[in-house]
Amino acid sequence: MNARTTTRQPGLSVIDGVALLVGVVIGVGIFGFPPLVAQHADNSVLYIALWLAGGLLMLVGALCYAELGACYPDRGGEYHYLHLAWGRQLSLLFAWARGTVIQTGAIAVVAFIYGDYAQRLLPLGEYGSAWHATMVVVALTALNILGTHESKRLQVLFTGITLAALITVILAGLLLAEPIEAVAPVDNEFSGNLAGMLGMGMVFVLLTYGGWNEAAYLSGELRNPGRNMSRVLLLGTLVVTAVYLLANLVFINIFGLEGLRQSSAIGADLMTIVAGPWGGVLLSVLICITAISTLNATILTGSRVYYALGRDVPQLSMLGAWNDRAATPVRALLAQCLITLPLILFGALSENGVQSMVAYTAPVFWLFMCVTALSLLRLRRLQPDRMRPFSVPLYPLMPLLFAASCLGLFWASTLYAGAGALLGLVILGAGLPLLLLQRPAGALAPGSN
Repeated sequence: MNARTTTRQPGLSVIDGVALLVGVVIGVGIFGFPPLVAQHADNSVLYIALWLAGGLLMLVGALCYAELGACYPDRGGEYHYLHLAWGRQLSLLFAWARGTVIQTGAIAVVAFIYGDYAQRLLPLGEYGSAWHATMVVVALTALNILGTHESKRLQVLFTGITLAALITVILAGLLLAEPIEAVAPVDNEFSGNLAGMLGMGMVFVLLTYGGWNEAAYLSGELRNPGRNMSRVLLLGTLVVTAVYLLANLVFINIFGLEGLRQSSAIGADLMTIVAGPWGGVLLSVLICITAISTLNATILTGSRVYYALGRDVPQLSMLGAWNDRAATPVRALLAQCLITLPLILFGALSENGVQSMVAYTAPVFWLFMCVTALSLLRLRRLQPDRMRPFSVPLYPLMPLLFAASCLGLFWASTLYAGAGALLGLVILGAGLPLLLLQRPAGALAPGSN
């Protein structure tokens, strides 16, 4: 790292960090995944318990990431932690996975959801959803190229709008909507298989909670990360869990568990009950704003791993350029956009773009999150005397619990995703030649920073 990089002053406050975290997590998933979770719950109590368990697992993961981010603040986030704990080869494989599968796939998922709703507001023909998805990715990449300051101001604004809109929907459901008549039950294919039922339910719950770990990529840009990293993760976790629990209590109260299972668009159904036919239009606007908020935060944080990769690998040094005026990695943002656009094309040619991208990303995501959790254990052994501004409580129970949960979710999501999971794992395997790159002079050895 050159001297110019080391003297750059981070400028993100706790409020900025929480806004980015909440903006990534609270999004379109809360309108798409609850019916799928309900299909894997025997009763309403178990349904709510799954959402509470998801919030608790998010909290455990946030505590682990808070220690990593406080002790090892860096714009490379998980890439940096893996590099320190396991060495350059595994961190390179993660960077490949994040750049080609995890982050770009996540951007494509949200872009498709945005496109589906934007198409209702402004139809653009047979492939209108894909065109809308492409345009929003290009536009938000351009915004981030203009500068982190402009991007974070938009993020705080859209996160505020998203929370206000969700709270309005929740209050409308509590105060204005009457519970609908009970819906006749349908057969549940997971009946009698409690372990499989709960495992699949948690996969969908945690897809909805997904994205909180993106705060790891802000640790190098937070003011006083030793103190503020834990604050960002803990405050963001509490906000997200409270909003999701309240929203699902409303869904259960209005629709009942069976009605929720059979809904194909729970948000649209609720808004129709509350606001009549115009509810669909209002929902489309809400989803578009929510998706833009999520996309902007994901594009901002995702580009940082390309930057870290370019900084550490001489053959990819062009990605390590940082624009001081705009406080953003311009070339990394362009590379991320160029990889995301073909995924959008792939999704456009698939039967369902959203499901294709979820299947593509989930197994690889949980595999590396498990290894990241284990990095905390390894770094404690490698550097027992390092000063830790924040230490995860109940060590080593917390990181072990989180790593075991991630491993279980890797297995469950692989079974769910089927062929899509295999494609993601094949793309991961295609990155193995990166391991043959020669170590540059002065490269970090495990645990050396």
